[in-house]
Amino acid sequence: MLNYAHQPHAPSYYAATAVPWEPGAALQGRVDCDVCVIGGGLTGVSTALNLAERGLRVVLLEGSQIGFGASGRNGGQVIAGYACEMDTIRQQLGDELAKAFWQMSLEAIDIIEQRVQRHGIACDWTRGYCTAAVKPAHLDDLLAWQHEAESFYGYRHYTLWNKETLAANLASERYQGGLFDPLAGHIHPLNYLLGLAAAARAAGVTLHENSPVTSIDTGIDTGGRPLVRTAQGEVHCQQLVLACNAFVGQLVPALNRRIMPVGTYVIATQPLGEARARGLIANNMAVCDTNFVLDYYRLSADQRLLFGGKVSYSGREPRDLAGSMRADMLRVFPQLADVQIDYAWGGFCDITMNRAPDFGRIAANVYYAQGFSGHGVAITGLAGKVLAEAITGDDQRLKLFERLRHRRFPGGELLRTPALVLGMAWYRLQDHF
Repeated sequence: MLNYAHQPHAPSYYAATAVPWEPGAALQGRVDCDVCVIGGGLTGVSTALNLAERGLRVVLLEGSQIGFGASGRNGGQVIAGYACEMDTIRQQLGDELAKAFWQMSLEAIDIIEQRVQRHGIACDWTRGYCTAAVKPAHLDDLLAWQHEAESFYGYRHYTLWNKETLAANLASERYQGGLFDPLAGHIHPLNYLLGLAAAARAAGVTLHENSPVTSIDTGIDTGGRPLVRTAQGEVHCQQLVLACNAFVGQLVPALNRRIMPVGTYVIATQPLGEARARGLIANNMAVCDTNFVLDYYRLSADQRLLFGGKVSYSGREPRDLAGSMRADMLRVFPQLADVQIDYAWGGFCDITMNRAPDFGRIAANVYYAQGFSGHGVAITGLAGKVLAEAITGDDQRLKLFERLRHRRFPGGELLRTPALVLGMAWYRLQDHF
């Protein structure tokens, strides 16, 4: 299990620019509630907020601080679809259900818009996102997806840009063109999460930070209520939600075997000034490229470039993180050679074997959502809504997610990481050809 109890936030740009937050007291003694949510990231807080809005008494336990994990340190990109290709879902579930899943991914973006507006969350929510093609074949693939999105899924918002049109918006010679989506975009993820947490607290959710869970009794064997223990307290509940993602560890080994923690890393430059920043990305869109080991980047509200990438399956941070990430940035923007790096950080997200999200139940009253595979900023909000629907009596949409087939990672605890490191090396080679 990844141990993060009582640790501070990563030394990130997000932590340095976070809105004020009054931490929740650590759990002490016995607490009773309708629903206990384990995990203070976007999944857990979204679920808790949705449940409280439906009138349930909710207790949320976070082992460290709200937003400590991937939710508070990611690239901030809000993207339609899922980390898997839509064909993965279409092949498993058929045409009509694939369309339903696509529409739910668009709903996930709408949820962010609605939450920002409803709760007045200051998180720099900005529309506009581009997938930039590194190779000519990648641009052909983007054109094919644009046609499929329009003809099959009814999504008519994409615009395919050739090299010249992309260059008018993105000052890099690296790309052949790109696919622009005006509805997707980017956000300050930690401030968004803290805004959701404030809304959840106002709705009646009890938030306990620095309260790592030591054991769970799901009640499966006894037919009783779930019991969650921490070092200094316990929660008795009617329903339990596991929103631990990469940090589920040995709390629920059956879930841990279905995901893999993966490291990814981000740097933030010094402020560039508005003219220089917009000289890089004229329309202030978020960008990712089409490589398997991809780069992703965007501008911050104070005109820095936030640049991410370098997937790691080994669990080890790259040597000289700031320097190695800076080298990647200069391959895209060599004109930034004189620019200082002010922040460098990383963390774990959780992936599934097929990169599709993994939502479901391990008992009638024990729910979970995990496996966002790098697409969690938007889909976590959908997860919270779907789980809340199921817990309050309408599990139709959760049943759709439960129909997605997921396999364990091969190799067990000892061998799965080396196997994935070897697989990643092969994909890295493909990016260079």
